[in-house]
Amino acid sequence: MNWFYSLGPLALLVPYLLSVILVFTVFRIILILVHFKRVKEEEKLYNCFVQGLRMDCMVSSYFCVVPLLLLLILPSPFHLAVTFILKFYFCATFAFALFMEIATFPFIEEYDLRPDSIFIEYLKHPREVMKTVWAESKIVLLLQGPCMIVVFMILWKLFGSLFDNYQPWKWWVSICSFPLFAGILIMGTRSSIGHRPANISSFSFSNNHLVNELTLNSTYTLFYAIYRRYKHEKNPSRIYGSMAEEEVFDRVQRHSGIDEASIVNSSTPFSHLQTSPYQRERPMNIVVIVEESLGAEYVGVLGGLPLTPCFDELSKEGMLLTGLYSTGTRTVSALEALVSGFLPTCGKSIVKLENSKRGFFNVGALLAKHGYIPDFIYGGMSNFDEMRSFFLGNGFHNIYDEPTFENPAFHGVWGVSDEDLLLKAHEIFLSHGDQPFVSILLSTSNHSPFDFPEGRIELYEKPAKTRHNAMKYADYALGEFFKVARNAPYYKNTIFLIVADHDTRVRGDQLVPLDRFRIPGLIIGPDVPVCKYEKVASQLDLLPTVLHFSGVDTIHPMIGRNLMETGDEDPGHAFMQYGLHNAYRVGNDVIIRLPESKPRQFSCKNDKLVPKKLDEEMAKDSLAHCLLPWILYNKKLYKVPDPYTIPSS
Repeated sequence: MNWFYSLGPLALLVPYLLSVILVFTVFRIILILVHFKRVKEEEKLYNCFVQGLRMDCMVSSYFCVVPLLLLLILPSPFHLAVTFILKFYFCATFAFALFMEIATFPFIEEYDLRPDSIFIEYLKHPREVMKTVWAESKIVLLLQGPCMIVVFMILWKLFGSLFDNYQPWKWWVSICSFPLFAGILIMGTRSSIGHRPANISSFSFSNNHLVNELTLNSTYTLFYAIYRRYKHEKNPSRIYGSMAEEEVFDRVQRHSGIDEASIVNSSTPFSHLQTSPYQRERPMNIVVIVEESLGAEYVGVLGGLPLTPCFDELSKEGMLLTGLYSTGTRTVSALEALVSGFLPTCGKSIVKLENSKRGFFNVGALLAKHGYIPDFIYGGMSNFDEMRSFFLGNGFHNIYDEPTFENPAFHGVWGVSDEDLLLKAHEIFLSHGDQPFVSILLSTSNHSPFDFPEGRIELYEKPAKTRHNAMKYADYALGEFFKVARNAPYYKNTIFLIVADHDTRVRGDQLVPLDRFRIPGLIIGPDVPVCKYEKVASQLDLLPTVLHFSGVDTIHPMIGRNLMETGDEDPGHAFMQYGLHNAYRVGNDVIIRLPESKPRQFSCKNDKLVPKKLDEEMAKDSLAHCLLPWILYNKKLYKVPDPYTIPSS
């Protein structure tokens, strides 16, 4: 083996590079075997390995840049210090790559994606995350630290043997060989002979979303998410394509059906007058109950599992939306739609962005102009996902969260039970007397590790702490609330909206799994028709529809449609963000956009996607809706109009 060590830096870099590639490849094989039922129909599954190897070589080349520079450029007297640093670097980066691949298994199980920006976001909330992991996987958590230490020690010994026998090249050999090796690494990191380096779309070859995910490796997806936070989030046109701002506004306004005559404030795009056809003695209260992770697949009346008998009964009293779709896969994505009527984006939710912490439009600030009291009521800690600062800075001055609950009946990892949440909401509503209020309630019981009080429900399955049982309990709490609320003085003056934030564990083989975006929505209150609204609808449509029944004329910039005024010819629309994949649906036609890639069009049949020829005009409408949120946010154009004056009729 002496000849091998005489290869100088290659004797260190080649084993390191091959070992990293081996880790990625082995885990890709394991992941494919674990999910084989979902990927076996892919005709070009071999591409998962071919393109995967290309991806792994690209990431490994990035890992080798620093070692190559240090080994070839620094003079011999520094080699002792450099070898110690590089030995640590090799061990740390290898262990990191290994850790990310191991972490991929539970992450795919939960989100059907390799670790991305969500992985980063949860690092900001160690309290909730550690409590959840501890409740679900105590043994794994206890073993993880010691195991990683053992792995690091083994790596230190293995890589140490390479460094102990390392024979550096003479300085002139290093200098002469540097251009050659630098060129090889540049080609490796570019992974392309074209004018642009490879990017995440370069490895997307299948209409099966999971196949594309498994082709990648988790080190790349994590660092790409970090890069995107500082680059692409500031300019989504780099991801999906560009369009003139005026055309963006024109296309969105035309699609939304906002009449030019209703525009009342030209300085705030889309700010238009919405009139309520009902003359009320007092404005109607508005209560939005956001149910955690309640997908349509778990709702009996929508053809799902029999877990929601109370919701099913309530659906006989109001307008049930059977074709409603969430805008995203996170609670904050739902809040930006349900509270602000804001389109989803490929980046962080506006709930978490700095420029939306004050002066950003939401229903609380809007209805405060009409004398409403805005409340945000949450069973957990309101600083989670920066919700508190978003609500406080935008008109919701009354925030009731976990610390405000005295002697709750049950306290779980994520906060108090839904019973406690809804009971406190009832007390708050009573305290408002005859003054109108708008309240946003956010539940927590249907969240891993699925804590809820005993003796409330007949378990759907055993053991007790399962998702299905937690859903059934959340439904029970909802039913108990309405039993109490019906006898309260505020009930006859209230419009209730019951809606899920998103489905649980949104996953699927399609580029965007539409069936996992379908959620329940129900509007109950005076003059609300008892019916089933069966056309496609979005969470963006719910606030304008609720305002229809409020008895209040408002001016707002929301582009969602009032479902009570859509014509028979209108097939409905939905907007969905699934990681970096954006779906724009009109009736049964769907445009899906992937990063730095041409849009693809599909027909939707029973929430399954069938490829079809691209409609260029629809594709442009799709792009306009992708670009609009950042334009409005970046230029601070999404706000309650000032001055706020309702035109006289």
